[in-house]
Amino acid sequence: MLEFVLYASVFGAVCWGSLVLLPWRPWSTRENIEAPVSFESGADLSNITVLIPARNEGPYIGHTLNGVKAQGTNIRIVVIDDQSSDDTAEQARSCGARVLSGTAPSAGWSGKLWALEQGLQEVRTPYTLLLDADIELTPGIIFELQRKARDEDLALVSLMAEPPMENFIERLLMPAFIFFFKLLYPFGLANKPESRIAAAAGGCILVETQALHTTGAFANLHNALIDDCTLAAYIKRAGFRTFIGLSHAARSHRGYQTLKPIWEMVARTAFTQLKYSVVLLAICTLIMTAMFWAAPLAFLLSPSQEACILSAVAWMAMFLTYLPTLIYYHRSPLWSLTLPVIGTLYLAMTWTSALRYWRGERARWKDRHYESKANY
Repeated sequence: MLEFVLYASVFGAVCWGSLVLLPWRPWSTRENIEAPVSFESGADLSNITVLIPARNEGPYIGHTLNGVKAQGTNIRIVVIDDQSSDDTAEQARSCGARVLSGTAPSAGWSGKLWALEQGLQEVRTPYTLLLDADIELTPGIIFELQRKARDEDLALVSLMAEPPMENFIERLLMPAFIFFFKLLYPFGLANKPESRIAAAAGGCILVETQALHTTGAFANLHNALIDDCTLAAYIKRAGFRTFIGLSHAARSHRGYQTLKPIWEMVARTAFTQLKYSVVLLAICTLIMTAMFWAAPLAFLLSPSQEACILSAVAWMAMFLTYLPTLIYYHRSPLWSLTLPVIGTLYLAMTWTSALRYWRGERARWKDRHYESKANY
């Protein structure tokens, strides 16, 4: 047992050390887009249509739409009301948005993508902004996204919205959510045209409308649960350039007061990210256990000089890789000490996702259940 723990601790320390040394720096926050310091609110945005799919988003939609309206003039806003049972449509109309009454998803479609497909039929502008109903935008950021797209010949520009960090559970888990996402989809590679890695954050995506039609979006990815990264992959494979970056100028104002809603959010797609593979799940479990627990466990079981060195290397590398994310979101570096607990929670969420899939449930979201093809 002790020998196994020592080998695992070596493996974990090597994993952390490798992350520090990787040339594309998956832990870095250098890929980011912020709103311009000086911005004229009268900027003409008539070449952009904003599509906002919304299902029971009454508490958030008004705040989101006011943020969009502050971006400039002549911007078109279309809210697709995805059969809401609350006052989402009324709130959207009161803010001056055009509201489409969405129909039930066709067979094989996810609710969000079906709503976007209906909204896309109404777009006549060169650019389409796909925006979640709970994202608040800082004035000027749409103008900046458009400028970047034009200057760098990008067909898709996406922002990873700043998550809420008002209470303990949000401060514990949400920065780590961004950190783990960047490890899975390194922005440095995703933004390289020659790389096969593609990524986008569905909360805020500016995309050329022609690129959507060329790639057959949203029909070609109609049942994708990780629809943002799937969209980026389709567009990148078609020969277009994409970009994803962090931002303080796009913020989620959907709070998480308890662990449960965060658990549900992660469990919705965690096993999907592993391609529903038992082998990948086992590898993920082994890697995360080795990275977060093997070194300190080896130190406790065998407080030898070698175990001390391994533990120190693992903790130092863990601290160095997580520190840029904490600094970017103005969090104390001491939060890095909680990464073993955070990693354990996210691994448990991943297993929850897998267990649901094996029971025949591919995902659950917004009171909708998507069945898996597994037959257990």
